[in-house]
Amino acid sequence: MKRMSAWAMALSLVLGGNAVAQQTKPLSAQDSDPNTLGWMQGFPPAADKTIRFTDPDYFGFPKLRWTVCHFRELMPTVAVDNGSKGARQLAVTLDPSLDAVSFTPLGTNKAMTWAQAFDANYTDGVIVLHHGRVVYERYAGCLHQNTLHGAMSVTKSLTGLIGEVLVAEGKLNPAALVGDLIPELKKRAFGDATVRQVMDMTTALDYSEDYADPEAEVWTYAEAGSPLPKPKDYVGPRSYFEFLQTVTKSGTHGKAFAYKTINADALGWLIARATGHSVAEVLAERIWSRIGTDREAFYTVDSIGTPFAGGGFNATLRDMARVGQLMLDSGKLNGEQIVPKAAINAIRHGGDVKKFEAAGYELLPNWRYSSMWWVSGNDHEAYAARGVHGQTIWIDPKADMVIARFASHPVAANAGSDPTSLPAFQAVAEHLMASDAASSSAQKQ
Repeated sequence: MKRMSAWAMALSLVLGGNAVAQQTKPLSAQDSDPNTLGWMQGFPPAADKTIRFTDPDYFGFPKLRWTVCHFRELMPTVAVDNGSKGARQLAVTLDPSLDAVSFTPLGTNKAMTWAQAFDANYTDGVIVLHHGRVVYERYAGCLHQNTLHGAMSVTKSLTGLIGEVLVAEGKLNPAALVGDLIPELKKRAFGDATVRQVMDMTTALDYSEDYADPEAEVWTYAEAGSPLPKPKDYVGPRSYFEFLQTVTKSGTHGKAFAYKTINADALGWLIARATGHSVAEVLAERIWSRIGTDREAFYTVDSIGTPFAGGGFNATLRDMARVGQLMLDSGKLNGEQIVPKAAINAIRHGGDVKKFEAAGYELLPNWRYSSMWWVSGNDHEAYAARGVHGQTIWIDPKADMVIARFASHPVAANAGSDPTSLPAFQAVAEHLMASDAASSSAQKQ
C-alpha cells in the first residue's frame, strides 16, 4: 500500500474527495457555520478548535467551512498582482424579489426559493450580475465582501482561458504535440497528446482520482505537490513537474472526455513554456491587473513554488464575478479588448457532446467540456466554471447574467449541489428576463 501522508489525504479533499470521517447526515448550514462552531477563535484558539495544515481533516466537513477562507494562513502561496490602477466599481441595483424566485430541484416535486437554496447549498457567498449591475449579493460563514476564498477547480477554467488566449494570439498551437513543446514529457503519457486534447481533457491517462483506492495515482500526485518536507525514505516525485513526467498512457488520446486534474497542471506547464512565466504571472499580467479587481489573488504552490493550476486559486467573490462579466462581454471591458474574442468563442462553442457522454454525468445531458469550461448546451447557451463543494461562475448569454458563488458544501462532487443549483440558476435567469420584458412593455405604454 502506498504511504498516504496527512498532506496527501488533505489535498485529495481539495481535489474532490469526500471528507474524512464524513457524517451520515451532516450538520445544517447554520449549525456548521464556522463562527458558530468557534474554529480558530482566540489567541491562541482552544486546542479542540485549532485547525492545522498538517491535520488530515483540515479540509473535511465541517472544518472546511473555515478553511476555504484561510488557505493563505495554512500553506505557501504565490500572489496574483491586481495592479495599481484601483478597483473598478460595480454598479448596484439590488432586486429584492430574487429571494422569492421559485424552482423545483431535480428529482423532487417540492418547490424551493432562491433564498432557501442559499443554505441548502451551504453557500458562503453568491452574487448575481444582470446587464453588468449587481442585482443580488449575500454572504455568510467565513466570507465577507473582501475575503479571499478558495476557487477549487474553477482554477482550471482560468488556466483554460489563458490557454485559449495564447492560442488566439498564435503563441500556442492547439494541434502541436505536448512532447514537442515540453521534451521532458515526450516519452510519457502526455507526449503524443495534442494541446487541444489536454485543454479539453480527452487525454488517455493511466491515472485514477478514485480516493477510495489507496493505490490510486492521485495519492502520489498529492504527495508530489506537497510543500512539506518528505520522509527520509521518500523516493517519489517532489513537484507537479516531476509527477507529470511519471504518468503513463492508457488507451487512445482524443476518444473520450475524462476529468483528470493533472491535465490542468500539464496546461499550466505549456503556458509557462510558451510565455516564460508561471500561470500566476500570466494571469496577473493579462487579466487580473486589467479588469479592476478589488484585491490581489493568490495560488497555493508546491515545494518549488509552482502554482497549482488545477485547483489552487483564491480570490474575492466580486472579482470572480468580474471574470464572469468579462467572459459574458466577449473579453471586452470599457471599450478595450482585454481577452481576444476568439478565445471566448472557442470556449463557448468548443467541446464534443459524444465525447462528454462517455464520462457518464447523468445530471448533465447534452453538456460539453471545452478548454476546461463546462458548456451546458441549453437554449440559453449557458456555460460555467465549476469546482468542488459548490464553487461556480455561471454565465448566461441569453439572460445577460452572471452568477458567482463560493460555498462549502459537505459533498465535494457537484452532483451534491447540482440538483438544487442548476434549476435555481435557470429560474433566476428567466425571472430577470421576465423583468426586462415587463419593463420594456411598460415603457411602450
